[in-house]
Amino acid sequence: MKLTAAFAGALALFATTAIAEVPDLAGREITVVTENAYPPLQFLDKDGKAVGWEYDAMAEMATRLNIVVKYENTSWDAMIPAVSEGQYDLGMTGITIKDDRKEKVDFSDPYMRSEMLMMVRGDEARFTDAASFAAIPELLMAAQPGTSPFYVGVYEVLDGNEENPRIVKFETFGAGLEALKTGDVDLVLSDSTAANGYVSASDGGLKIIGSPLGAEDFGFIFPKGSDLVAPFNAVIADMKADGTLDALNKKWFLDYKMGE
Repeated sequence: MKLTAAFAGALALFATTAIAEVPDLAGREITVVTENAYPPLQFLDKDGKAVGWEYDAMAEMATRLNIVVKYENTSWDAMIPAVSEGQYDLGMTGITIKDDRKEKVDFSDPYMRSEMLMMVRGDEARFTDAASFAAIPELLMAAQPGTSPFYVGVYEVLDGNEENPRIVKFETFGAGLEALKTGDVDLVLSDSTAANGYVSASDGGLKIIGSPLGAEDFGFIFPKGSDLVAPFNAVIADMKADGTLDALNKKWFLDYKMGE
């Protein structure tokens, strides 16, 4: 798979101006919660094993920080409230860093940047970008309420009405994607991490159209005031500086084709 300029930009990583020393947390046990529904960051493979970019990154972070990680699962809509209430030490599922979310949880520094892309069926010919989709009133878009794709669809593709009947709401991203494949909706928005993976694995059943609709930075989330934020910022910077995060990008976005 050829790495396009847009995709390269979507994989841009960030570091602080000065790399702090990675601390030794002396075998501390932490509980990490995720959804396992966001390939290639985290998902269940054909054998039911939880895998993905974030699992590999977390395993390396655990080694460098000397921590023991226990994983739990919850739905996307429950994750931020649960972490905010201190039920878990850390949340990971490609969570976009946003100011309103910072009121509830603390974020790590960004570990990945991704662009929002428009995903359609492979034979779609009725529209080619956001404007032409919006101009055909019978076309429908799937979205998971409360997520970045939902708000981008509302405010950058359609008319700013969060109750617009053209937005068909689904509890999970996967359900909306299945609705696209079966023809029940005509468009799904996703950041490039997931969109490129799904298109690569679709054997021509899906494609990406138009220009990116924006960029978003991903971070891990913690309860407010958590003493884990600084250690994770240090290890993110360390893994960026020594090329580890670049190697994970190559593995999960270039070399790995989901479904094989």
